[in-house]
Amino acid sequence: MTRSEGQGGSVPTYGAVLRVPRYLPIFLANALSMWGDYIARVTIAAVVYERTRSPLATATTLAVSLVPTFFGRSLVGPVVDRFPYKWVLIWSHLVRASCVLGLMWLVFTGSNLWLMFLVLFALELVGGASTASNMVLLTDLFEDRHLYARAVGLGAMSEQFNQAIGLAVGGGIIALVGPETGLLLDLLTFVAAALVILFVVPLRPVRGDRGRGLRGFVNDLSTAAGDLARHPVLARLVTLSAVASLGIAAPEALAIPIAGRNGWGGMLMAAPIVGAIAGILVIGRRDVHQQNQSIVPLALLMPVPLLLTFLQPPIWVVAALFFLSGTLQAFMVPLQATFALVTEPALRGRIFSLAGSVSIAAAGLSFLAAGWVGQHTSAAAGVSICAAVCLALIAVVAATWPHRRVRTAVDHAYAATSSRAA
Repeated sequence: MTRSEGQGGSVPTYGAVLRVPRYLPIFLANALSMWGDYIARVTIAAVVYERTRSPLATATTLAVSLVPTFFGRSLVGPVVDRFPYKWVLIWSHLVRASCVLGLMWLVFTGSNLWLMFLVLFALELVGGASTASNMVLLTDLFEDRHLYARAVGLGAMSEQFNQAIGLAVGGGIIALVGPETGLLLDLLTFVAAALVILFVVPLRPVRGDRGRGLRGFVNDLSTAAGDLARHPVLARLVTLSAVASLGIAAPEALAIPIAGRNGWGGMLMAAPIVGAIAGILVIGRRDVHQQNQSIVPLALLMPVPLLLTFLQPPIWVVAALFFLSGTLQAFMVPLQATFALVTEPALRGRIFSLAGSVSIAAAGLSFLAAGWVGQHTSAAAGVSICAAVCLALIAVVAATWPHRRVRTAVDHAYAATSSRAA
């Protein structure tokens, strides 16, 4: 692997990351899949809003696309550690493609919304295995941990960029050519991703000891949950990610009701995502230690711009506030990189899955909470109320943040690269 760049505290370039063998096709396949997936989400959300005209129903649609991942990631954690991640990735992509095919049929025939929710639930349930396996794949791909930290930032920026594209054009697709076309694109991206994994990713054996049978499966999961809850650094990182999700989810959950019928819903949903891209570009230029020192300050600032939406400013001002809040979401990049490197290699599949399930569950509940508040007040007020609650929760976490332990964990994680280079 490339190890020369990123040593001595310098920040490697994105070009150095992309030159790591096999990473570029994996990166492109993930980007393509994310683009199609977000187009599908906004397409289904638009279909639901068109039928119901309900902010709560629209937010519920977005929550349905996230909540099942909680169960998926929780239950598939030991699976990721028991089978080679190459085959877990391939089969999860193919099963999700089958789910999208079913979703296309339900939209085409005008079936009951609850059937759409059920298929969407199954699609995201299987996606838990893909996400955890991909995280393990990347930690194996980058021996140089400075390059890995840069790759996490590049992946997060790509996710935000492709989400912005998907959300921005999703509304246009349903208006111009119908929702089936967006879902067809989603189907093709899953198939393409499976083919890339098949031909590019090497087959590596699983590591570590595993329990036998169903009892061993359950024991592995409970042990990983205990390890995560007791860890002084990992537990705090997961907690911050979970409480911040309310401020992150509220703008997306209520963007379509705020915009109404003027066609700005997709663009308004994309505003915080474009802001996140800008924030990732800025924080990625800093050293890994400086990035970790900025986690708590940026998290505290993130919900502040959203407090002003209560005043119901013009739509372009709302978009600017959403953009600014999205920029401050950049703290999630060092948070995710540090979490991955602090986790023991033999437990990564289980720990990644469990931590992801907590974050996804928090995001899903945040969508529901934002929709409920928006339904009983107004969409603009709902964003501000959620932001205020989010700010209070982050302040509680910040008051007890283990700064010294986090700094020690970061030093230890990145010292491994310097030791190998020496």
